[in-house]
Order: sequence, then C-alpha cells, then structure tokens
Amino acid sequence: MRSVNNKSVFAIVLAAGSASRFGSAKQLAMLNGMPLVGYASRLATQTCGSRSVLVAGHQWRAVADACTPWAGYLVVNELHQHGIGSSLAIAVRAIRHAADAVVVMLADQPLISAAHVNKLIAAWSGDEHEIIASAYAGTRGAPALFARGCFPRLESLSADQGARSLFDEPGFKLRAIECAAAAIDIDTIADLTRLERNAHS
Repeated sequence: MRSVNNKSVFAIVLAAGSASRFGSAKQLAMLNGMPLVGYASRLATQTCGSRSVLVAGHQWRAVADACTPWAGYLVVNELHQHGIGSSLAIAVRAIRHAADAVVVMLADQPLISAAHVNKLIAAWSGDEHEIIASAYAGTRGAPALFARGCFPRLESLSADQGARSLFDEPGFKLRAIECAAAAIDIDTIADLTRLERNAHS
C-alpha cells in the first residue's frame, strides 16, 4: 500500500548510527539468520516498494549490502555521528520533491509487520500536517508517518533530536495506532539474545 488518495508515500529506514551502546554495528547483528537492518529494509520494500530510502553511515557499504536486493534509494550520511536527526533530515531532503508523506522506520525494531505499516498509511487522511504514530508501552514513536507539512521541521531537526519532538507541536495533528511489537527494540546484545531465545522457546 503506497498511496492515500493518489498521494505518494515513501519509507525511510534509519540505519546510520554507530550503536555505541551495542558495542558493534547493531544494524549488522544477526537475528534468526538475518541482519537487523534486513528486517527494516524488507518491511520498507513490502510496504512502499521502490519508494524507499535507506540512510546508512557507519559501515555504510556493509549495511547497504545487507539490504540486497534493494529497490529504493541509498543515502549516505557522512555526519551520522551527530545523531539521528541528521539522518532523518538528509533523507527528507533527498525525496521531498516526490513525497507527500514519509514513514520513518528504525533498524532495531525487527518485529514490526507490514500490516501495521499499512495501517499507518491507511489511517492518514491526506492532511498535510498530520502525523500517524505507533503507540506502545505508554508512549508513541516509530514507525510513524509524517505528511508533507512536517517536512520543513524534519529537515531542521538538530543532530541529536528525533522526529518525536514534533508530536507535541501545535501545528501538527497527531494520531496513534497501537502496536505492541514496536516496544521491542534492540539496544544491547542482551536484548538480541533475549529475543532470539524467546523466538525459539
């Protein structure tokens, strides 16, 4: 599902960070035989096809190779060490001419389903100032859809500031869809080990 009322929706996979808490390139860590970034890239392709942007930075060649085959665009953030905001800004800047909305995805949420992303897209009314976020564990976050009216703010994010900062801004209309799977993210090797163990129990 790539459009609402003939509007163009792009997926953005944020996979540029060095994952200092993890201790190595988290995006390349294996979960059940697939690198974490592979789950996100597959999700982007399933929901938005070639209208997908992979933002890589740390070990970008290996990250890009881990997403093969990749039908979308590759953006390399050479300033990835500055934070997630810089990656999101560069991605939006790259496709703002063609996109009416973007769905922001993270490389460390391997349990997100295409069905949920399609719900986010379907829930968008087409309003240019609307945000459709995922709700989980008492909070709201990624994956989340941001309509075109959000693009200037996304492009101006400070380096260490994420898109969640837009949620409470009065100029945007925020809606949320429950997604328990979004609460499962991988920050440490222990998180990864626990998830693998649960998958095989």
